Amino acid sequence: MHNIILDCDPGHDDAVAIILAGQKKYFNVLGITTTSGNQTIEKTSRNALSIVEYLDLDIPVAKGASEPLIREVEVCEAIHGESGLDGFEFKPLKRSFDSRHAINFIIDTLLNSKEKVTLVATGPLTNFALALKLNPSIRNKIDRIILMGGSYQMGNVSPASEFNILCDPEAAFIVVNSKLPIYMITLDVTRKVLCYNSYIEQIAKINNKASHLFVNLMQVFNKNQKEVFGYDGAPLHDPVTIASLIDENLVTFKHVNTEIDLSHGCSYGRTNCDIFDYLKKEKNTYVSIDINVEMFFKIIEEAIKSYK
Repeated sequence: MHNIILDCDPGHDDAVAIILAGQKKYFNVLGITTTSGNQTIEKTSRNALSIVEYLDLDIPVAKGASEPLIREVEVCEAIHGESGLDGFEFKPLKRSFDSRHAINFIIDTLLNSKEKVTLVATGPLTNFALALKLNPSIRNKIDRIILMGGSYQMGNVSPASEFNILCDPEAAFIVVNSKLPIYMITLDVTRKVLCYNSYIEQIAKINNKASHLFVNLMQVFNKNQKEVFGYDGAPLHDPVTIASLIDENLVTFKHVNTEIDLSHGCSYGRTNCDIFDYLKKEKNTYVSIDINVEMFFKIIEEAIKSYK
């Protein structure tokens, strides 16, 4: 059983991560916090709370950072649409957000936890970076940070940079250099887990509320990924973070030194992962280099079947 806080910016693939995290046999989700990223903070926050309410999960949701530390807000409307979750119509919300800002929620939850907590980030790292800066003592309550972000090969919003990191490179710099165990789920593995239409059809047969959510979202996600990147199946980036906790044999990691490019040049936001240890610097991240694709999709199917 993992105690986790999930920080996200839903986002179609974030929604699948929430479906996975909602399995009580694996996770005690202490809270979901939100940040701008795939859409504005108002939209990503509403999406997160809507997913939690729709799946009937007893998880508090707290709104977080509306903008990066330095950069202007950039959203990913071409992939996730005007709502951030195009493809599914939620009923009007009945639940309310936690009254605390996400940063205060993270600090309070960690300090009040008797056990160590795993922080999971599937969006920009602004909330985690600010929490670490505002109250460094929370480090003692953090087991590890698992984030979806970066690449040791090519980016997906520039030749060099991955979206979540480029949204707030300065926050990524703070987190990666926090001296905490950092597990980085990179594009190098998430581009291997493509959700083809045949898998969507397979999940549709489950015919429960989680499968309805998944199928409707993935149909739009696939269409947009095809138009933007030419993929026949959408890469399910964010759920790999949660799936890697469900089965720790899923992802192969390599312990390396990673530096975040803050130069504001053409490689701004790049995660320079020293895979071959050229620089002989202190190793500060566990970087994903491979994934068991078949196992990953079995984990998703099992999660969806766990809902009524």
